[in-house]
Amino acid sequence: MDLLNTIRSFIKVVEAGSIAAGARTLGLSPAAVSQNLARLEAHLQVRLLARTTRSMSLTPAGSLYYERVRQIEHDLALAELAVTTPDSEPQGRLCVASTSAFGRHVLAPLIPAFSARYPHLSIELITTDRRVSHAREGVDVSLRISAQLEDNLVARHLAQIPFVCCASPGYLAKMGMPPAPESLRTHRCLVFRYPVDGRYLRWGFIRDGLRFDAEFGQVLVSDDVDALAQMALNDGGITRLAEFIVRPHLQSGALVALFENRDAGQAYAQTEPMDVFVCVADRSAMTAKVRAFMDYLQECLGDVWPVPA
Repeated sequence: MDLLNTIRSFIKVVEAGSIAAGARTLGLSPAAVSQNLARLEAHLQVRLLARTTRSMSLTPAGSLYYERVRQIEHDLALAELAVTTPDSEPQGRLCVASTSAFGRHVLAPLIPAFSARYPHLSIELITTDRRVSHAREGVDVSLRISAQLEDNLVARHLAQIPFVCCASPGYLAKMGMPPAPESLRTHRCLVFRYPVDGRYLRWGFIRDGLRFDAEFGQVLVSDDVDALAQMALNDGGITRLAEFIVRPHLQSGALVALFENRDAGQAYAQTEPMDVFVCVADRSAMTAKVRAFMDYLQECLGDVWPVPA
C-alpha cells in the first residue's frame, strides 16, 4: 500500500467535503479515491469517515487523525522543493483566484508576461465574486477587496485603487449634474450587489476626514461590474467604477467623472478608494512560486496604485 497517497486522498476528501470533489482535486476517479480511503481505514483499523449516500462526516477518530496529518502533504512538497530545486525558478501549478473585475481587467493582461518569465509554471486564474476556499479549491493565492477578507487568511495590502462616480453625458443632460454625493438620492444609481451575502456594495465618501455612505434613491442592480458599466454607457444612470474599468471611457468622453471639483467648498467629498489584498491560507503557503507572483504584482502595480505609508 502507498501510505502517503492514501493519506493524501483522505486529506483532499476532507478539505473538499466529498469523495467526488476530492477526486476532482486529485485528478482521480471517485472509485479510486474510495479504494484509497478503504485501504487507509483497514491499515489503521479504525473508521475515519462516516459515509451515507447523501452526506459524509469525520468520526472522532477521523477528526483527530486529520489534525495530525493535514500538513504532511504540504510539508513534504516544501521539503522536496528545498532539496531538489534550491536555486531553480518556480515551477508546478499556481492557482490564482480574484474578484471578477480585477481578474478580468488587471490580472489577465499581466499573467502572460509572468508566464513567459517562469515557463515551468502552469497557471490557472479563477475569476469570481463568490466566496473562494483556498483548501477546497486548491487555490495558492487570492486577490480580495476589504469586504472579502477572512480572519484565517494571511493578507498583504497590494494596492489602493481609486473609485470614480460617473455617468454618461446623455444621462447628465437629461437629469442634471449632481453637485454632491448627498444628491444621489434624487438620481438613478447603478449598484453592485455582493453575491456572497446579497447586500449592496456601499459607496463610501470622505469629507473633512469623516467617512459617510451615499444614500440611494432609485437603483438598478447587478452582480457584474461590467454590466453596470454598460448600463452607464447607455444613459442608465450614475455608477461607481474602479479606475481600471472607467479610465478608457473617461478618456473617450463616453463617461463623465462626478464629484471631483475640489473648488466646490463644503460640498467636495473624495470617493473612498478600493483596497486590494493578496492573500494566502497561512504562512507556510508562502512558497517560491507564490512569492514570485506577489513580487511580480508589486512590480507591476506598486507605482500605479501605491499603498499609503
